[in-house]
Amino acid sequence: MIDLMKLAEKLVNEHSLTTEEYRILIDGMTPELQAYLRLEADKVRRRVYGNKVFVRGLIEVSNICKNDCYYCGIRRSNDMCSRYRLSGNDILDCCEQGFEAGFRTFVLQGGENAFFCDDVICGIIKKIKSKYPECAVTISLGERPFQSYKKMFDAGADRYLLRHEAVNGDLYARLHPPRQKLENRLDCLNDLKKIGFQTGCGFMVGAPFQTSTHIAEDLKFIENFKPEMCGIGPFIPHKNTEFRDFSKGDTNLTCFLLSIVRIILPSVLLPATTALGTACDGGREQGILSGANVVMPNLSPLGVREKYELYDNKLTTGSESAGNLNELKTQMENIGYKVVCERGDFADFKI
Repeated sequence: MIDLMKLAEKLVNEHSLTTEEYRILIDGMTPELQAYLRLEADKVRRRVYGNKVFVRGLIEVSNICKNDCYYCGIRRSNDMCSRYRLSGNDILDCCEQGFEAGFRTFVLQGGENAFFCDDVICGIIKKIKSKYPECAVTISLGERPFQSYKKMFDAGADRYLLRHEAVNGDLYARLHPPRQKLENRLDCLNDLKKIGFQTGCGFMVGAPFQTSTHIAEDLKFIENFKPEMCGIGPFIPHKNTEFRDFSKGDTNLTCFLLSIVRIILPSVLLPATTALGTACDGGREQGILSGANVVMPNLSPLGVREKYELYDNKLTTGSESAGNLNELKTQMENIGYKVVCERGDFADFKI
């Protein structure tokens, strides 16, 4: 019988396990094991970043999407979704408000649609970087050709988020329609790394049909790919998708996995996601205590925040709102961390 604590100690010492060992660790999760890895993850994070929590100003530029991911509330087939798209001036106004509030990273996230072609998005990036040269720009606009990514990088974008969702081909196919291919998603991630972006991947915890083996495969992929950023949050169903009747992901397991990822990659930028905060009260704080060091309050105009509903009951107010930065600072101080208004780059990245 495998000694789970010795397996956890191996992870702490070597920052690596086999796929099967990751599976065993996941299946053997206990409160004691979770507490041990959370403590070790916190030590690792403090060694690299101290007690800093980096904030990003999230701007949800559009909920129009050509894709039809089965789990997503803004999927093309959702006729109940009230669609919107921000203009370039809208986005710049969000950045202005965010900069005045202290944000030094802006995250432009949206569904895949033709409006944000290379000329449009690169023009917006250039204007942001020209007006706020000390700020970082993160893009999350899905799969694009190599040259499109290169143009955005050359325009001044610093980071790109593209969750891989599932590295197992069978599971990926059960979460997406046939036209969306895992191979293309992985090629895009490799392109982003090759170009020089600080690159982010990630996956949902508790997605429909997901097993502990699938999660173990994702952890091994993350270990080998070595992303600068990694987004892990619980699956939460949306009422207008075919997965509406599935249960939400386990927040305890999500936090356990955050600790594991922090230990695998000590310098990774690891968000405590809005989904984690939505799934349970105090979820974001639990994510930070488990090894996360990034939060992304919403800078989007108030009139569109509820329309960017990837899952049911997504939080958009309170400390999830960029306008309540002081509330967020207080929450983090209460658990021993300090919100800082810095770019918050990956520790080992050469700018």
